[in-house]
Amino acid sequence: MFQSHIGEMAALMTAICWSFTSLSFEAAGKRVGSLPVNVIRLVRGFIFISVFSFFSRGMILPFDASMHVWIWLSLSGLVGFVIGDLFLFQAFVEAGARVSMLMMSLVPPITALIGWLILDETLTLLDFFAMLVTICGVALVVLERNSDKSGVTFNRSLRGILFAFGGAVGQAVGLILSKYGMGDYNAFAATQIRIITGIIGFMLIFIIFRRTKTLIPAIKNRTAMKLTTLGAFFGPFLGVSFSLFAVQHTESGIASTIMALPPILIIPFAILFLKEKITKREILGALIAVCGTALFFI
Repeated sequence: MFQSHIGEMAALMTAICWSFTSLSFEAAGKRVGSLPVNVIRLVRGFIFISVFSFFSRGMILPFDASMHVWIWLSLSGLVGFVIGDLFLFQAFVEAGARVSMLMMSLVPPITALIGWLILDETLTLLDFFAMLVTICGVALVVLERNSDKSGVTFNRSLRGILFAFGGAVGQAVGLILSKYGMGDYNAFAATQIRIITGIIGFMLIFIIFRRTKTLIPAIKNRTAMKLTTLGAFFGPFLGVSFSLFAVQHTESGIASTIMALPPILIIPFAILFLKEKITKREILGALIAVCGTALFFI
């Protein structure tokens, strides 16, 4: 039974990991800034996955990867880890992990829309309806009527919401590139290639924008480092590897639907650990958004 649904189980583990890691990175980012957290969690994630690869595959680096795998997974790392996560981690700081992960439920519709616009893939009326349902769920959480009832306004930081949307686009494109480049290659080694590219990309950002001085205070902040290390274990190491394993062993649509569950899964974490007060409207909006994502792949 487990073997026949191993891809779906991996997708569920991905959703759980991403729910946990987003809260860790939100807390760390608010202490030392999103940019240092981004590069430090990738370095920690690289260490975790290198040790794992050494014991599981007998090699500390992905020396057996073909040029095709390196090129496409490197592009995926730049788009997903650098550009996408650069937006997402800033969204954690400005809008919070819960709303940011809710915006990530837009990843499957964005993925399909990109395929429709660029790859000439077909979208049915049901697909467009599913997009509408997902967007309505998100809107129910992030929008509210003005006090004078003259219109609607954002009840969260608009910058944070836009950053989260940018993160969703980055993840969607990164997932497409990963699936194309990975083929049947080992999912953990594929993640290692993406992490290597991500580290290089962020180090270039630090050098170009002269932000290297922000790393030292971040490293000295013990609480932030503990949170970042915890997030790195469940994020770049386990979460991303499980996500690649999932798309490798089940349909992309099924995997994407299950991996879109964090807006629901993160609610009890937010209540227990962050002591957030969650309204019925926010729970309903998250449920609608996830249902819209699921409907998209019926």
